[in-house]
Amino acid sequence: MRRVMWTEADVGVFGPQGWPVVLSDPASGVLLRPYHRTDALAWSRTRCANEEWLSAWEPTPPRGSWAELNSPAAFKVVFRELRRVARAGTAMPFAVCLRSPDGGERLVGQVTLGNIVRRAFCSAYAGYWVDARVAGRGVIPTALALAVDHAFSAGGLHRVEVNIRPENTASRRVVEKLGFREEAYHARYLHIDGAWRDHVGYALTTEDVAADGGLMARWHRLRGIGRVTPDRA
Repeated sequence: MRRVMWTEADVGVFGPQGWPVVLSDPASGVLLRPYHRTDALAWSRTRCANEEWLSAWEPTPPRGSWAELNSPAAFKVVFRELRRVARAGTAMPFAVCLRSPDGGERLVGQVTLGNIVRRAFCSAYAGYWVDARVAGRGVIPTALALAVDHAFSAGGLHRVEVNIRPENTASRRVVEKLGFREEAYHARYLHIDGAWRDHVGYALTTEDVAADGGLMARWHRLRGIGRVTPDRA
């Protein structure tokens, strides 16, 4: 796993812990980075192409059609909010990209470590979505493992939770492959797709992955890739 950490010149001495950062897994071509303003068109096209795939699992929107809420103009609002919470240190929102052999990038999803609370808790909630056209290829498990390892190291967190609707089998497979522990059943937890929906709670702590050398190391061994050695750019 490659990490490109911020410098004092980039964000100042008092910048958010562990942010901004770029994370990558050369074995799969998965790259995590902060969003750029120039991602508007790619983000909109990807989201609009995945309405049927994503809309059933996303928070109920206050108003507007899927096309309106996922337009390039809407991305400007999304980008400002993600930048605000990242600068406040309460979230680490990553664009998930796939690198091609020629060095190009294709935006295929998002992983967010949100609701970060520090001090005695040192915890975050993880959420993610992925383009259906690359689903089942290990992109989101890889992205989530990269994000969790970063959260547990430079991010200074101890625990990451993921809450998923019971019927969302594809999303549940992501965390179960990575060895997240099922901990709770939350009745009527979030307003999703027009109603209050139950969720299953999963979690990992630093102790859960210490013996594996991190979550990416565990994931690579499960996929038969071998040992992962973190390196800094």
